[in-house]
Order: sequence, then C-alpha cells, then structure tokens
Amino acid sequence: MTGIARLFMLAGLLSVLLGMIWGIQMSASGDHGLSPAHAHLNLLGWVGFSIFAFYYHLVPGAARSRLAWLHLGCAVAGVVLIVPGIVMALTGQGETLAKLGSVLTVLSVSIFAVVVIRSARVTAQLAPAE
Repeated sequence: MTGIARLFMLAGLLSVLLGMIWGIQMSASGDHGLSPAHAHLNLLGWVGFSIFAFYYHLVPGAARSRLAWLHLGCAVAGVVLIVPGIVMALTGQGETLAKLGSVLTVLSVSIFAVVVIRSARVTAQLAPAE
C-alpha cells in the first residue's frame, strides 16, 4: 500500500490506537461520559479511513486525482476537529468545533462520492465492449 492509501491507513491505525487507549482509560476510571467522542474517533477514524485506504489501494486511478488529496485533507481535518469538538460539547464548552468538524466530515464524504463516481465512469469507458 502506497501513496494516499497508505496515508489513510496510517491515519486509521493512529485513530484506532488512540481510541483503544481512550477506551481503556474510560473503563479504568469508570467514567464513560465521553464515549460519544470515543465512538466517533473509532468509527470515522478507524473504520472510515480504513475503507478509504482500501478503496484507493484497489482503484489506483482514483488515488492519483487531486480530489483524492482534497478528500484526505478534509477527512483528517474533520476527525481532528469533530472529536475534541464533541468533548467540548459534552463538557459544556460549546459546540462550534463539533459543528465545524461535522461539516468537514460531510464534505469529505461528498468528495469521496465524487471520486468514486468519476472513477467508475473512467473504468466503464476503459472496459472492452462485449
């Protein structure tokens, strides 16, 4: 795995490692009040980034597009903002960061949808006629 696929996988691995450590800390302390933020880190970071990594690995043409790199930037920024933003919202410190992270995350998935649609069109055009 190389390029953008590798970067997504590394971001996913970092997310799951941090998420597991955080989960152990919550379990040890008996305080699960921040579990929604922990869940978002695991779902968006580990699951989402891993899916993106495998897609870009399996469809290398999509990985070479500028949109793919924009997708990476928005996805990582979204998780980096949404997780502490949820912590802030849960602790009464405001919801602005969570909202911004949510918008970036939706934007990143929208960009990914465009990447997938475009690469499917290119693949269909390259396929031999039957």
